[in-house]
Amino acid sequence: MRAIRMHAIGGPEVLRLDQIDTPVPGPGQVLVKVEAAGIAYGDVMKRQGGFGQELPLPSGLGLQVAGTVVIHGLGEGAPAPGTRVMALVEHGYAEYALTSAVTPLPAGIEFNSAATLPVQGVTAYQTLREAGGLRQGESVLVHAAAGGVGSLAVQLAKLLGARLVIGTASQPKKLAHISGLGAVAIDYHSDDWPRKVLDATGGQGVDLVLDSVGGSVAARSLDCLAPFGRMVSFGAASGSPAQVSSMSLMPKNLSLTGYALPGRLQQPGGVEAAIEELLRYVAAGRLEVAIGQVFPLEKADEAHRAIGRRNTTGMTVLVP
Repeated sequence: MRAIRMHAIGGPEVLRLDQIDTPVPGPGQVLVKVEAAGIAYGDVMKRQGGFGQELPLPSGLGLQVAGTVVIHGLGEGAPAPGTRVMALVEHGYAEYALTSAVTPLPAGIEFNSAATLPVQGVTAYQTLREAGGLRQGESVLVHAAAGGVGSLAVQLAKLLGARLVIGTASQPKKLAHISGLGAVAIDYHSDDWPRKVLDATGGQGVDLVLDSVGGSVAARSLDCLAPFGRMVSFGAASGSPAQVSSMSLMPKNLSLTGYALPGRLQQPGGVEAAIEELLRYVAAGRLEVAIGQVFPLEKADEAHRAIGRRNTTGMTVLVP
């Protein structure tokens, strides 16, 4: 089968299209014919060495796919061959992928959309509802709101009862994308963006901030929080982690919570509720999975370049 593998730690040029053996599922495993592989920012981090420099190379990439069941070793009651599914995997940039669990797809949900829900969808839902504790009538600030997680978080915040959603981005087309999702769009490259957030809330501040940017954006987000507000930190796309002093949390009784999907996956039933709710929203047409870019499998390096240059909006998908 054809598969994209990284042959070194580095830039997009380390990604190559290789011909390798099709994996064979063992007990408890499912072989999925991949129809779409969603690119997550974790894939970019892995390629850059963000998860350690000592990876066995060459290494596959890709955490999430959608496709059809080919064969499985799950026993009775498992999805039959040909069933349309989505799944978390280890090496999804390929024509076939192994997984230990699959989620059948309701009719009407396209493969491209489904391929982004196991990572970006679950992250958006859980940062809002579980880590962030969003309540009816609260206000939310979503950083990098034109990206994969952000685009879903803006919509989900409204579906979960937020009265006001504010999204930040740094380019006109991304700000237009956020506005199109029904949120207040603010350019966080302008020096006075925290004041604009406060103005949008009538000076009160927001109840919840979702931050995947880190650096000074995270630190300045504290100024945007209302008393007893919360911030969820789940990334550092700026290249710098959030630098927040515990003393800065005290005057307004603020809370800072960390979130990482791998830790949730280690808990029994860690993502099932999120997956069920996401599929229900998408199937009902209430949640739009914005697929901004689709690349053929062999152009995975170009997809990573586009993400690195911040030229993407919504989700980016590879199609074998």
